[in-house]
Amino acid sequence: MLTLVGIDHGFSFPLQYFEKYGLPHDSPAFLDDFQNHWPTDDDNTYVDFVREGVTGNGKARRGNSRWRRLTETRAGAAKSVFQFDVQGAVAKSTHAGLPWLRFLRQRLGDRIHFWPFDGWELPPGRSVIAEVYPSLWRHSFAQDRRNAHQHDAYSVTAWMQRIDLEGNLRTFFQPSLTPAEREAARIEGWILGVM
Repeated sequence: MLTLVGIDHGFSFPLQYFEKYGLPHDSPAFLDDFQNHWPTDDDNTYVDFVREGVTGNGKARRGNSRWRRLTETRAGAAKSVFQFDVQGAVAKSTHAGLPWLRFLRQRLGDRIHFWPFDGWELPPGRSVIAEVYPSLWRHSFAQDRRNAHQHDAYSVTAWMQRIDLEGNLRTFFQPSLTPAEREAARIEGWILGVM
């Protein structure tokens, strides 16, 4: 692996969303469909603009805040990617960030590995982009003078560095899942560090 990038928002949606809208179980196709309805990568386009119907067609692609991905359930307190406007919600960052994942995928092609969508095994010589959840590690590191957002970013990178130096990084890319859970997570995504 050349570089590991951790991003703190959902990389996909629960299986119920795919079923409701008849979407193929394919990450690039999902990202294309999502960006078509939620063009939050356009200039001066915000998630709330799409939610309010000013731009895009978000009404045609809405989820249910009760729907949770398997990884969110396993992580414990992780909120649904559809739960907006509450403390600790990732819905806005997810809806803002998904079109940018599409952008990266299109621009970088096979130089980048989106884990686990492109496979659970990490190919040599490629950089990896993975979903992270700072709450898993923020209490493991002293906050010092960092604000909450700075500390979240610090905690993720410090954790990644620590487990890499210990030689344990690759084990976190192989969570203990049944074959059915592994297949669901290949569509819904998985949070690095949730075992």
